[in-house]
Amino acid sequence: MAQHLVVLTERALSAADAERLVALHDPESPTFRVLVPAGGRRNVLVDVLDHLSLLEFREAADAVGERDEHVDESRTKAAADVEASVAALRALDVEATGEVVDGGDPVGALAAAVDQGGDEVVVVTSPHAVEDTLHRDWASVARERLGVPVLHVYADSSWVG
Repeated sequence: MAQHLVVLTERALSAADAERLVALHDPESPTFRVLVPAGGRRNVLVDVLDHLSLLEFREAADAVGERDEHVDESRTKAAADVEASVAALRALDVEATGEVVDGGDPVGALAAAVDQGGDEVVVVTSPHAVEDTLHRDWASVARERLGVPVLHVYADSSWVG
């Protein structure tokens, strides 16, 4: 019986990210359901602190001006990220679907997807020093709320969160 993995990602999966996700269950070939949130889930202060903790000074300054003033653009970007992620997974001969998550509760969308038959969750994000340290990141919250295994990996790396 094929496993159903729900993937919550804050941006499009790279080809390398997709390969790592598929390799986690090789040769089982699970089905994938990709969720990408639209809109501003991030807090300006948290973004700035994350960048400063990584000595990314320009990014910290830019984060102050990059608020989600254009929700339509954010949703369009999320839809493009879903499409790219699904294409990257399908290129590896696995079944994949995806959708944009509206609203401010990505973990709630994860819970709904698990209720609809998800066996396991994989959260793919960039490192977020403040949230990760305080265990308020999506994966930590999902582990508290969901009754399935939750793996947190960092985008474009083999690091596990």
